[in-house]
Amino acid sequence: MKQKALIFYGGWDGHEPKIVSERFKKILEKEGFEVTLSDTLECLAEKEPLMDLDLIIPMWTQGQMDDRYAFHISEAVESGVGMGGWHGGMCDSFRWNIEYQFITGSQWVSHPGDKWYHHISDLSKENLEYVQKYYPSPEDGFETDYVVNIKRGASSPIIEGIQDFNIRSEQYYLHLDPCINVLATTEIETVGPHSANGPVTMPVVYTKLWGKGRVFYSSVGHNNKIFDIPEATEITRRGLLWAARKR
Repeated sequence: MKQKALIFYGGWDGHEPKIVSERFKKILEKEGFEVTLSDTLECLAEKEPLMDLDLIIPMWTQGQMDDRYAFHISEAVESGVGMGGWHGGMCDSFRWNIEYQFITGSQWVSHPGDKWYHHISDLSKENLEYVQKYYPSPEDGFETDYVVNIKRGASSPIIEGIQDFNIRSEQYYLHLDPCINVLATTEIETVGPHSANGPVTMPVVYTKLWGKGRVFYSSVGHNNKIFDIPEATEITRRGLLWAARKR
C-alpha cells in the first residue's frame, strides 16, 4: 500500500510555494508516495482524512490558521502521522497559533540584521534614525553567504555521509523549542545592541517528536533555486522520509 502525503501550500508568494511544492511532490512520488496538493487550508477542516495520512507538509508562509485546523494537525501527528517542511513554509507560519508552534518546534524571528524591516511601518524620527544606524536595508535583500555545519557526533540517517556545505540564501534567526534534536547549525553575527552577546550558533536542521509522530524541519529553502544545491534537496528528502509514518 502506498504511503500518503499531503502538501498544503500558499501564503506569501516570495517563497514560490506552488513551484517548490510541485518539486517535492515529484520527489515523493519517486519514493512511492501518493501525494495530494492543496492550495487552500480547507484541506485541514476535517480530522479524519488527516488521520489516514502518513505525512503532512506545510508550505504556507505567514497567514492565519483556524484553531480547529491546528488541533486536527496536532491529533493526526500525535497519532503517528509525520510532519516535515522547510524555511518559512513551515516555520514562518500562523504566528498566532500556539499549538502549531509547539508541533513544529520553532518560529522565524528575523534575518540577521533585519530587526525591524518586515515588522514595523510607523516609526518616529528617532526610531528611524536608530534603525538606519543598526539595521540598514541591504542592497541585495537578505541573502548572505554562510556555511551549514553538520553536527558532529549526531546519529541520524538524515545527515549520514553529508558534509558541511556553503550556501547563499537567507539565514534564519529562530525562536526554538528546547526539545528539538539539532542535526545542523550555522553561525550568525548579531548586530546593534544584540551584539553585546556575541555571535550565536543557530540550528538549521532538526527533528522532534509529537506523541507518536515525527517532525522534521530545515530552515534552508528560500525558493526553488535553493533546491538545486544537492545537499539542500537530499537533507529535505531524507527528512521527509524519516518523518513519514511507517506502515
